[in-house]
Amino acid sequence: MNVGDTLPPLEIPITRTLIVAGAIASRDYQDVHHDAVLAQEKGSPDIFMNILTTNGLVGRYVTDQLGPRAVLRKVAIRLGAPNYPGDTMTLTGTVTAVSGTPASGTTVEIRVVGANGIGHHVSGTITAEVPA
Repeated sequence: MNVGDTLPPLEIPITRTLIVAGAIASRDYQDVHHDAVLAQEKGSPDIFMNILTTNGLVGRYVTDQLGPRAVLRKVAIRLGAPNYPGDTMTLTGTVTAVSGTPASGTTVEIRVVGANGIGHHVSGTITAEVPA
């Protein structure tokens, strides 16, 4: 990997099941992540994905590209437009820094953006180590 390399995009369909399962898996029982009526009463058009699910999907995107031995060392993300059911989030990434060598282990910094139909859902930088 070299600075400036782009990762292939990953399209993730945003389903109710994904949103609710991610919330349950991360023990986030906030009603806006599983109850459409209560989410609407709070001003949202529907349930929406929580940050922990987004964090997991961003991590998966990076490790899928770097391989199973990659270790995430830092994940710094910021949320924007919500992920609602029925939309698709497309993750893209660009390598912004590389240090080390394949023989000694490489550290890679990747700028990630996840966009959906209403804007950028997530943006941030992930630092991962790929052992020798």
